Amino acid sequence: MAAAAILPELATQVLIPVAAAVGIAFAVLQWVLVSKVRLTPERRADSGAAKSSGPSDYLIEEEEGLNDHNVVEKCAEIQSAISEGESEKSPGSVSTRATSFLFTEYKYVGLFMGIFAILIFLFLGSVEGFSTKSQPCHYSKDKTCKPALANAIFSTIAFVLGAVTSLVSGFLGMKIATYANARTTLEARKGVGKAFITAFRSGAVMGFLLAASGLLVLYIAINLFGIYYGDDWEGLFEAITGYGLGGSSMALFGRVGGGIYTKAADVGADLVGKVERNIPEDDPRNPAVIADNVGDNVGDIAGMGSDLFGSYAESSCAALVVASISSFGINHEFTPMVYPLLVSSVGIIACLITTLFATDFFEIKAVDEIEPALKKQLIISTVVMTIGIALISWLGLPYTFTIFNFGVQKTVQSWQLFLCVSVGLWAGLIIGFITEYYTSNAYSPVQDVADSCRTGAATNVIFGLALGYKSVIIPIFAIAFSIFLSFSLAAMYGVAVAALGMLSTIATGLAIDAYGPISDNAGGIAEMAGMSHRIRERTDALDAAGNTTAAIGKGFAIGSAALVSLALFGAFVSRAAISTVDVLTPKVFIGLIVGAMLPYWFSAMTMKSVGSAALKMVEEVRRQFNTISGIMEGTTKPDYATCVKISTDASIKEMIPPGALVMLTPLIVGILFGVETLSGVLAGALVSGVQIAISASNTGGAWDNAKKYIEAGASEHARTLGPKGSEPHKAAVIGDTIGDPLKDTSGPSLNILIKLMAVESLVFAPFFATHGGILFKWL
Repeated sequence: MAAAAILPELATQVLIPVAAAVGIAFAVLQWVLVSKVRLTPERRADSGAAKSSGPSDYLIEEEEGLNDHNVVEKCAEIQSAISEGESEKSPGSVSTRATSFLFTEYKYVGLFMGIFAILIFLFLGSVEGFSTKSQPCHYSKDKTCKPALANAIFSTIAFVLGAVTSLVSGFLGMKIATYANARTTLEARKGVGKAFITAFRSGAVMGFLLAASGLLVLYIAINLFGIYYGDDWEGLFEAITGYGLGGSSMALFGRVGGGIYTKAADVGADLVGKVERNIPEDDPRNPAVIADNVGDNVGDIAGMGSDLFGSYAESSCAALVVASISSFGINHEFTPMVYPLLVSSVGIIACLITTLFATDFFEIKAVDEIEPALKKQLIISTVVMTIGIALISWLGLPYTFTIFNFGVQKTVQSWQLFLCVSVGLWAGLIIGFITEYYTSNAYSPVQDVADSCRTGAATNVIFGLALGYKSVIIPIFAIAFSIFLSFSLAAMYGVAVAALGMLSTIATGLAIDAYGPISDNAGGIAEMAGMSHRIRERTDALDAAGNTTAAIGKGFAIGSAALVSLALFGAFVSRAAISTVDVLTPKVFIGLIVGAMLPYWFSAMTMKSVGSAALKMVEEVRRQFNTISGIMEGTTKPDYATCVKISTDASIKEMIPPGALVMLTPLIVGILFGVETLSGVLAGALVSGVQIAISASNTGGAWDNAKKYIEAGASEHARTLGPKGSEPHKAAVIGDTIGDPLKDTSGPSLNILIKLMAVESLVFAPFFATHGGILFKWL
């Protein structure tokens, strides 16, 4: 028998919760540091006096001492009380509106969660006729496992746990973002470096809270479920897959609902405000401006938080379910069994070290240092994490072990698993940098798109679409190489841990991702507070870098989704007892071609939803400009509440059909056509969904930054296309508007589609294998 892992079980049982606790403590520390930026003029005036003699004097904005009290009060008012409430005297805040929207959304999502939890229980319980007797194990027929009814109960509990954790992750992220945006604006008066640190620290609060809480809840669930399951690790980790299903199903509604909300407002605000009325972005005279700012929080922050939590939960579950039927599970070796959780634990520590480089070790002193600082975060976290993976692979794995590989046990060595995790980690970095190349206005692809605006919006659209399609090439090669290498070394378990490797630096990835919308909001507050042009330039520079990093974050999410989906697909095929997936058989091929169509159907639904809501928004904004006198002069406040209501109503109503499409497809296909057709659907959706998601996200990101390139006028070339309000700028705004639903609604939601269908199929696999395919049985 192979030697055991160096790390004893007791040390593992301590290390994982301690790492999670350190992550949560670090998040709290970052929040405390952000909260030191006061939204009261007294503190601001004191700090201004104290700073004036310091070495960073050249960073301090000229507004110090000039309307200082008014500016601070205005920022505080905008953050906590800008939009109209029930009466003129009772204003409601951006934060309150964002919270109110999320609670409304969560009411509907909670209803769905309850119905789906009942479905999981009924479907899985009926596999053995709700019997309470023990049954032969699925993979080891000579052993006895817990009854199917137990699997139904614990899968349902895991589903609810994952769903609640996902919702809480999104909600906390939104609260942190609305807390930090005005503070980032105020710090921008001292210089771009101070504002960057505030925005980045706020993002880090979300990143570390989500990574640590996701790990901790999963660890606690495994230990609590283990009290009942005992030695039945096969049943235990099959039930745990419900955790991934819960996380991703909530993420789908969060991403789609939030995406429709934010983009309906954004499109309406841009088309009427910037193109027709020629007023600046985030101008308080624009009736849709509050809905747009609320949307940044509920879509880009809450939706994204739930999305990446879902990816993390599913990659962990995919790896654990394969490990449970490999030598780790068969021999009940706890430390190597929870290797995926150890990788995530090390990831939290690696990201903590990395964050200090951005906030404490180096200071940003100029606008052009922002993007390199964020890129360094990706590089440093990847390098530190590679060392961490090597260490934990040496300590946490036996030198030789076997991995389940479609019915046979494949012999694997610990260094091979290290390579699998590392290839996922480095493939993520490559995807990140390629995404940056195609979406940052520092490079020629986006500059070419900006240049195409000379001849109008049509050529801008053509160039942008071409850029998106071209940007798919290298990421797909990176994903393909990762899959080939990891599968060759450690079968489907290798693919699962490669996905986990890509997500192992999730705390840093989320910090960078959340930084973008916080900076965007900060710029909006600066504009609405009437702060100087220089302040807006600084927040715009933060926002432009945030746009690129948001695109990088989406690249990570899509790449990891492809690997996670494939690992879940492998686990499903094994659990459903399919010997081979043969695309030449009609059952499989019809599934393949229908599955490849689903991302297009889903994208059509989400794009049309944004379009319909934006149409109502545009009409409302035009109506207000035309009928409410004094808006353009700034003497009358617009009716912000009506625009907020349009976005809220549209997102709640329109998120249901795309969600139903994704959630019902595996159930309908599995029950009516059986597991072979369903395997084809999953493969088809994976292959086409990844391509569309990457191209949509990058096209939208490129159009957005092409517009910002013209607006910033930082180079001679950019100045020939500007200034704001010029014909090329108007063409760029139209491109940006078209790209909004692509990059913030359809694109990011597609990676949830491919993961969610796969994990749902895995959870329901016992039912489909026993009772599925009723149409083919009749024929």
